[in-house]
Amino acid sequence: MSLPVAVLASGSGSNLQAILDYQATLDAPPWRVELVISDQEDARALERGRRSGIRSRFLQVAGRPSGDVAGETLDLLRSADIGLIALAGYLRLIPADVVGAFRERMVNIHPALLPAFGGKGMYGMRVHEAVLASGARVTGPTVHFVDEEYDRGPIIAQWPVPVRAGDAPHVLAARVLRVEHLLYPRVVDHLGRALARGCRPTPFSPPGTVFLADSRTVADVERAIAAGFVDGIAPALRATEQRT
Repeated sequence: MSLPVAVLASGSGSNLQAILDYQATLDAPPWRVELVISDQEDARALERGRRSGIRSRFLQVAGRPSGDVAGETLDLLRSADIGLIALAGYLRLIPADVVGAFRERMVNIHPALLPAFGGKGMYGMRVHEAVLASGARVTGPTVHFVDEEYDRGPIIAQWPVPVRAGDAPHVLAARVLRVEHLLYPRVVDHLGRALARGCRPTPFSPPGTVFLADSRTVADVERAIAAGFVDGIAPALRATEQRT
């Protein structure tokens, strides 16, 4: 049997769609998206899930005690026997009880190179505006395990994306999102396969990228990204942009 995966999303669900599209290319994958949850009743992510024949549920979060939200969340996840959770633009802090129940089985994608440009309130266009304001020359998505704080869980994988002179926030956001759509499904696949075998998930390093799980400072991240970029990531990104 395939490992059931849940995707939590608050908005359009483009990363959900990327995961579903990638899943469709696999021959008998050992994991499968079985549940979509959103805290927004009109989220397009729910529509994407229903259109794909996936059980899709609205979860009321606003105005409710954290304990109630945690209980209903766990009920939904357990009813589908979920083994792996992927946050895809989910803007709520996951209750501690849920984090504890899915330790190292819940991941999130963030549109910057953590530990920089993360934390409470850092999502969407705010992240790209902060990157541009800082003068950073490299950005890119980070996939990390979810813990009890925003964007602080152990890093699983990162993929550097160039910041270009004259970039506007929406232009940079679109460039990073294209890479998110490549990276995230492959990390979900990597983790899903490990969990389906009963193995502890391990770091993921796509060909040509730099794994930064041991980096704890912004300087470490910048040095590692710079080295990886020089070693050939830029040509891979150019090829990706030409295809998209």
